[in-house]
Amino acid sequence: MKKSKTVDAIEKLAPRCESEEKKDLKDLLTKIGDKWSILLIVLLSRAPEKKARFSELLTLVDGISQRMLTTTLRSLERDGYVKREVFPVVPPRVEYSLSALGASLLLPLEHLVEWALANRSAIHKSRAAYDDKSGSETEIA
Repeated sequence: MKKSKTVDAIEKLAPRCESEEKKDLKDLLTKIGDKWSILLIVLLSRAPEKKARFSELLTLVDGISQRMLTTTLRSLERDGYVKREVFPVVPPRVEYSLSALGASLLLPLEHLVEWALANRSAIHKSRAAYDDKSGSETEIA
C-alpha cells in the first residue's frame, strides 16, 4: 500500500515515532493549525483575568461565525486546551480559559510568530514573484 504524502512528511519530522504516534501527531497538528484555534488560544491568554465569555470572543475574532466559534471551542475543550466553566445563574453565564495544556502551547506559538516575522519579507517577495509569474494574485486561505 502506498504511503500518503502526509504520512511521509510526518515520518521525516518524527522518524522515531510509532505509527499510532504519527497518526496522533497528524491529528494534533491539523487541529492546532486550523484557521481559528491558534487565534483563540492567544486571545484567551491575553483576556482580562485570562477568561472570556463566548460573546466577547465572538466580538474579538473578525470573520468567525457563532457556529464556527462553538465548534472550535468544543474541539479545544475536548482536547484539553480550553476549560469551560458554567455558572448557575439566569441567564446562563459561561467563561472560557486556557488549561495548563493550552498555556503550554504559548511558548511554541511565540517561536512560530518570531519565525513568521523574521521571514515576512521573504514570504512577501516569494508571493509577489509567484503572482507575477502566474499573472494574478492568488489568495490561499
